[in-house]
Amino acid sequence: MGLWSHIVAPGFFQSSAVHNALLAGGVVAVVSGVVGVFTVLRGQSFAGHSFGDISATGGSAAVLLSINPLVGFIGMGVVAAGCMEAIGVRRARGRDVATGIVLGAALGLSALFLYLSSTVNSTTGAATTVLFGSLFTITTATVPVVVACSAGVLVVTLLLYRPLLLSSVGDDIAAARGVPVRMTGAVFLVLMSVAVALSAVTVGAILSTALLIGPAATALRMAKRPGTAMLVAAVTGLVAVWIGCLLAYDSYSWPPAHHGWPVSFFIVALVFVIYLAVDAGRWWHSRRLNAHHAPVES
Repeated sequence: MGLWSHIVAPGFFQSSAVHNALLAGGVVAVVSGVVGVFTVLRGQSFAGHSFGDISATGGSAAVLLSINPLVGFIGMGVVAAGCMEAIGVRRARGRDVATGIVLGAALGLSALFLYLSSTVNSTTGAATTVLFGSLFTITTATVPVVVACSAGVLVVTLLLYRPLLLSSVGDDIAAARGVPVRMTGAVFLVLMSVAVALSAVTVGAILSTALLIGPAATALRMAKRPGTAMLVAAVTGLVAVWIGCLLAYDSYSWPPAHHGWPVSFFIVALVFVIYLAVDAGRWWHSRRLNAHHAPVES
């Protein structure tokens, strides 16, 4: 009991804020991991990063209008996905140009909305809430919405598994197999935007890419099959979020300030550390194999 009390601070399992954080953060981590695998396979990590910044525009607009930030995050993400598709995303270069154009416009609006929130509405902490988020501030009413949206994204992604996999290998191959490449790409953009918006609620708009890309990149270095990689990415993200919540809660009792560290920091740091550990393990394993198969000089 003494060791357990040093690992888990008193009241952790009794706190309603912790319950909301673990549930909402857990389902978002799973969805981000699954969608993230296809994001990496399709070479759309830049788009995923951009959706994080773009969602900040929706979040800041929601703060300005005094509505739930989740509505702004998701709404702006879906609008941005539609704009990217309308501009043109058939080739990698076209995708990057479309993403850059939409991203630039969104960042300008985000700066305006945050400025108006602090000057017109005198809202304090708006930038911190939108950009860095906090799982412990998620309300009980928001949790069912997060779970429902996460379930929807997960179901559609799994239904599109084969078309997404074929189009990730190559558009020409997918088209030859009868896959509607343009429609599949457009639907995936929407799925990715919603996944990023949901992760923005947990770790903030700026850091949301870490939850989308980090576990997926880790999983793809551990598993050869996409299906296995999706499972590994989901578990990796889930572990990072739950341990991050525990460390953030424990940090309220750490000296010297006793104010607590941001949960976003712990989650992103854990994702990074897990990736480095897996990468180091692969390097060490490869080195041992090379040493074992090296020719022996007589």
